[in-house]
Amino acid sequence: MNLLGRGVALEPLTVARVPELVLAASESRASYGFAVVPVDEPSMRAWVETALGDPRSVPFVTVADGRVVGSTRFAVLERWDTGAVWDGVEIGWTWLAASAQRTAVNTEAKLLMLTQAFEGWGVRRVTLKTDVRNARSRAAIVRLGAKLDGILRAHMPASDGGVRDSAFYSILSDEWTAVRANLEERLRILR
Repeated sequence: MNLLGRGVALEPLTVARVPELVLAASESRASYGFAVVPVDEPSMRAWVETALGDPRSVPFVTVADGRVVGSTRFAVLERWDTGAVWDGVEIGWTWLAASAQRTAVNTEAKLLMLTQAFEGWGVRRVTLKTDVRNARSRAAIVRLGAKLDGILRAHMPASDGGVRDSAFYSILSDEWTAVRANLEERLRILR
């Protein structure tokens, strides 16, 4: 599945994209304190193979201006036997090269993914989560229009080797129209 926007394309993650991902990850790593972003080809290959091996995951490379600038994915695909393709999905495992951060790239990528989730698959809920300590990520999730559902304490291993508390956010299907309008306006301003 390809998700194509005006300036961003989300293309299927493949092992062949490992060198491009390593190049993107080799820019400043200052913002990766709360994320797992492999730094070399062996670790990136293992990371990609893990993503591709997860049957409840739809991973992408993020491409801007013809260059791979990161990765993101749908995961935790939920089916509740309602007839929808999926009833709930999580968007996450997102990282961007330093040069793509604080640009329109993430906003457009999230608009593409949320459009697929709500309009393509008919989901009822999109979940986003992050390390509770990651103020930058939490602010970005709120800017998308997601609402804080709560904090799950001692939720999972943290990228720094500790135990992570996770902040969970969601966007519901009846909130999608307003969220979409907000994202489209933000993109208009960023371009």
